[in-house]
Amino acid sequence: MKVAFLVPSLRLSGGLNVVVEHGRRLARDHGMDVTMVITHHPGEAPWPYDGLDQVRIVDLADVADESFDLAVATWWDTVTHLPAIDAKRGVYFVQSLEDRFFPEDDPQSVLAGLTYRLGLPVITEARWIADTFAATDPELPCWYVRNGVNKDIFPETLEVVPRTAGPLRVLVEGNLDDRIKGVPEALDALARMAEPAEVTVVSAKGGSLPGAAVVGPLSQRALSEVMAHTDVVLKLSRVEGMSGPPLEGFHRGATCILTPVTGHDEYLQHGWNGLLTGWDDPDGTARQLDLLARDRHLLHFLRTNAAATARAWPGWDQAATMMAGSLRAAAAAPGPNLAMLAPLLREARYQVARDSRRIHRLKAKVQATENHLHKVEGVLSRTGDLAHERGLALAELQVHADAVTAHRDELESRLTASAEDIATLERSRALRRLAAAEQLWRRIRARLGRLRR
Repeated sequence: MKVAFLVPSLRLSGGLNVVVEHGRRLARDHGMDVTMVITHHPGEAPWPYDGLDQVRIVDLADVADESFDLAVATWWDTVTHLPAIDAKRGVYFVQSLEDRFFPEDDPQSVLAGLTYRLGLPVITEARWIADTFAATDPELPCWYVRNGVNKDIFPETLEVVPRTAGPLRVLVEGNLDDRIKGVPEALDALARMAEPAEVTVVSAKGGSLPGAAVVGPLSQRALSEVMAHTDVVLKLSRVEGMSGPPLEGFHRGATCILTPVTGHDEYLQHGWNGLLTGWDDPDGTARQLDLLARDRHLLHFLRTNAAATARAWPGWDQAATMMAGSLRAAAAAPGPNLAMLAPLLREARYQVARDSRRIHRLKAKVQATENHLHKVEGVLSRTGDLAHERGLALAELQVHADAVTAHRDELESRLTASAEDIATLERSRALRRLAAAEQLWRRIRARLGRLRR
């Protein structure tokens, strides 16, 4: 069977790694002619995934005159390119409900959501996604194919060695600014820990962070080596299909702390092989981390059971066998005419592009208004600060003026009292006699002076 997997690129990505793991084994073990068709980034060098040489890699334009038995859309925006593929049937490999990756007011969310309503048969990696389609469209063919783990790269831990001393070794996966994966929230929780911790952040974009080692981008083998020296995988995602890193950590002897994001229940049992924490609760998450740092018996219990969970989990060979059966079933199942989807998808994309431009202009106006208001608030704040400072200075001057006025009033009161005393003296009889005696004495002195001459 000739199968075309439509992928936006072959960059480093967990979702693309899943497609490559399936594709290489479908070609190697199940006799399928597998082609990876690049839809969004033609001519770009692929990330060196293991086994990529076992499949053919082409750009979308290269298969214009080629026919396939089955075309597989692997991301919401690759669905729009299905009509460009000459395929007998189409199927949608749904790894998450990707309309959730966008803000509610983003028109792309509407377009992504529309791709799940086109009647395309679905293959999915997560039980919750299969349950969602069963509830919303019971007649739609849907196959559940659980992701595997590459046990050559992430070998199972047969015996977990207890860690009785040393700081808790914590791994955070995701770019430093990735809020969908909850990386800023994870770093916030780690900063609130009371116990010492050794933090490693695996980031496809790299970066630097005080108090933590930031590594990446990493190959799967390099990631496995890092996980082999990890106690806890901390992942506080808000949106996931079925997050693979915690499960890969299980294989290397680590436990995990997760939020109750969709797909966590595929492998996590709270208190048995890991811990659940709440969203937006950095203090609570920090307390769980501190608990594992202090209680090494609990840490060993969780790590041991996580390793047991990993040993029971299928590898990619088994998962690819399930995928091969699902693809053959999808190729035989009825589905929508892919050519008929083209006008609908073009119209939807036009509407979304138009609305996006409108929203972009509106957001630009709102942003400009907010910037202007921010400047006005800054001026008002500075004016208010200046007025406050002047008010304080005026108050200080007023206190000084009040003191001067009080002192002046006191002096005036003393002068008035002295004047009254002088007037009283001038009116007294003794003063008049003294004045008469003074005048008599002056006349006598004058006469004496003449006699001496």
